[in-house]
Amino acid sequence: MVAAVRVHKTGGPEVLTYEDIPSPTPGPGQIKIKNHASGINFIDTYFRSGLYPSPVGMPFVAGNEGAGEVTAVGSGVTDIKVGDRVGYVSALGAYAGERVLPADRAVKLPDKISYEQAAAMMLKGMTVEYLLRRTYKVQKGDNVLIHAAAGGIGLIACQWANHLGANVIGTVGSKDKAELAKKNGAHHVILYRDEDFAAKVKEITGGKLCEVVYDGVGKATFPASLDCIKPLGMFVSFGSSSGPIDAFNINVLQTKGSLFATRPTLTTYAAKREDLLKIANGLFEVVGSGAVKIPVNHKYPLKDAQQAHRDLEGRKTTGASILLH
Repeated sequence: MVAAVRVHKTGGPEVLTYEDIPSPTPGPGQIKIKNHASGINFIDTYFRSGLYPSPVGMPFVAGNEGAGEVTAVGSGVTDIKVGDRVGYVSALGAYAGERVLPADRAVKLPDKISYEQAAAMMLKGMTVEYLLRRTYKVQKGDNVLIHAAAGGIGLIACQWANHLGANVIGTVGSKDKAELAKKNGAHHVILYRDEDFAAKVKEITGGKLCEVVYDGVGKATFPASLDCIKPLGMFVSFGSSSGPIDAFNINVLQTKGSLFATRPTLTTYAAKREDLLKIANGLFEVVGSGAVKIPVNHKYPLKDAQQAHRDLEGRKTTGASILLH
């Protein structure tokens, strides 16, 4: 038996149940991993609450991201062996001492990347890689707006966009978070609760506005985000921490300057193994060089998953949070 956090019915953090489940056995094409750490992400709360339906039915083990050691491999697995250190973003099942997953979804970790770092960055870091290098390719001199700049994805995105030579503008909810965003590469920080962020962006950019807005917040920052984008610019909606954006009239994109709008996911960008490895290796390279640091600001034992979700949803966390096994 292994310890796990399961969801038997959707709801608030209280539905996360810490319990023992049978140790899994890898099938063909699968590997078994002894998890050392699991990432905590907003998407975990979406599955828990029912905003996103569970792809595996009920009950399910929560969590999409983790890192650990390979302890068994199923038939047909050739490129991963017992003893390999791996990180992954996969279907549900990360909040457990052990798990199985398809071998083609696991990525070998370089020696200089720790399990804790990997668990904190596989989902967030690979998300930032495709957002800044693929969805919109950030160039030197671009004006870039990053909402929730002190969050898990935000702190990585600010550092990386700065490293690429962009003028990085971040929005945050408090002065403490503003300081944190500045320390992590944001050149300008806007307190979106106290200021009209669209007007502030116009002022900061001298009326030029932004090539791209990266929005993981959703309802609270839309449609004002569109007023921050220059003609032919891009609105990238990749999260809904304040609630989903309601249906809107697509003609708005015309009136705001022939804007592009997209709702990308890591699942789509990393669907092919070759793309998964390119995205992961791009992340490992920039972290390994020291250009981007992965701030693991909150660590919880697995049994405290409920508290971890309360803190995340209560905006009490900054940077990455992980569960330790």
